[in-house]
Amino acid sequence: MKTLLPPGWPRPKGYSNGIAARGRTIYTAGVIGWDEHERFATTLPDQFAQALRNIVAILACDGAGPQHIVRLTCYVTSIEAYLAGAKEIGAAWKSIIGTHYPAMALVEVVRLIERQSMVEIEATAVVEG
Repeated sequence: MKTLLPPGWPRPKGYSNGIAARGRTIYTAGVIGWDEHERFATTLPDQFAQALRNIVAILACDGAGPQHIVRLTCYVTSIEAYLAGAKEIGAAWKSIIGTHYPAMALVEVVRLIERQSMVEIEATAVVEG
């Protein structure tokens, strides 16, 4: 896996501009922040953390881990709530994903299919070899 950073560009904080990878590809559906009993946390940072844990659990089903994630698309129902919870989300990220930062996009949406959901994340992972 190779992080792509054009010459002279500043290093992005919390994500990569691009990643090149070869290997077996794993795609997740849109993963939301509920637990195995379909219970939601009440804050966006807590739902974001749970969605990340859920993604890691899905990847583990095929022998992959957070270090294999090459792309995330994150949908949130409030950019303001995301920004307000950014420190907590960052701490959760480091706890669950570590210091690996894939290519990412963050998009605000009107709502998600599950009314209580504040975040939905799609992941793509590549396991080299």
